[in-house]
Amino acid sequence: MLLQLAPPSKARLIVRAAVSAAVPEGASPAGPESRKTLGTAGSTLTSATDLCRIPDPKGIPLKAIAQSYNPRHHRFAVVLACWTFLLIIAGALVTSNDAGLSVPDWPTSFGSLYKIPKLVGGVKFEHTHRMIAQVAGLLTIILAIWTWRVEKRRWLRILGFAALITVIAQGILGGITVLFYLPPAVSSAHAALAQTFFCIAVAIALFTGQKWIEEQPRTEFDQKKPTLFTLCLLSIVVLYVQLILGAMFRHHGLSWGPHVLNAVFVSFVLAWTAVRALSVYSKIEAIRRPAIVMLSLLLTQLCLGFAAFLTRVAWGRDAAQPELPMVISTVAHVATGALLLATTVILAIQVWRHVPVAFEERALQPQHDPSAA
Repeated sequence: MLLQLAPPSKARLIVRAAVSAAVPEGASPAGPESRKTLGTAGSTLTSATDLCRIPDPKGIPLKAIAQSYNPRHHRFAVVLACWTFLLIIAGALVTSNDAGLSVPDWPTSFGSLYKIPKLVGGVKFEHTHRMIAQVAGLLTIILAIWTWRVEKRRWLRILGFAALITVIAQGILGGITVLFYLPPAVSSAHAALAQTFFCIAVAIALFTGQKWIEEQPRTEFDQKKPTLFTLCLLSIVVLYVQLILGAMFRHHGLSWGPHVLNAVFVSFVLAWTAVRALSVYSKIEAIRRPAIVMLSLLLTQLCLGFAAFLTRVAWGRDAAQPELPMVISTVAHVATGALLLATTVILAIQVWRHVPVAFEERALQPQHDPSAA
């Protein structure tokens, strides 16, 4: 990763120093003995960069930081990600059961901050959703403080507090939806921000994992246009648009037409991204696995979307109250959508790591000096 940030001349010096330390004296850099020992070049490079400060092209000093794996910190991040997924399901249950105003006040519940009301009707969905959200907020506070104390990676400490800010904003939007009687725009923003927070929680769980910290990334250069990373970013954007359109439909701010029509475009972009990843970078496990999961979730999501359309629009249009098939299909559709978005974010992160820019590829190749001719 440091080679992507360092200038070409400095990066080549570091690579040559690492390779020189790994290749036996008198051996050819392309020979079999060299190839066996070049695997140690990564560790030599890491130790070398730990001892020096490398200026980037803007003159800002960069320093390699050795981060050790903290299993308890990682497990706690995984717990937060799983709890957030549970929170998304609970929120979908509130919407699918038309229970948004079952508890008419906020931040209190029927005038109390701590008393649990009688969980009947829609109250059991709304109040349970609030309790799960409160626990999620507490877990996020703990994780943000813990990350700030134990993490050496500054960007990850910032990401931890970004998660905290996001969950606070999410709670405020949830309160506004109650106080202003479920305005579609605010309710849709509440749903979209929940998905954003889930992606942040999943990313933190990924970054704190042992494999992310200790593995030596296997890199390949992407020569196709558009690049796989560009396709991943496009997939995230179209998924967010689809998420907002679906939220607007569920909260009665938009018809079902735009959501269904955009699903065709989303399917095309995600399928294109997954097929590109599997056809070109199938040997890289960190890219292959999320690509397979993304493609599987896409197919599942299309089936669930069709089921939700049948139960909610075609069959349940005149239903006096939400029926069980409608609730099950809609909640499963929302939950799978959250998993699909998070998986696409993971794929984008892994592509960013394992398919670097052309500069690193050039730095690792022998350089021809015109002055030596």
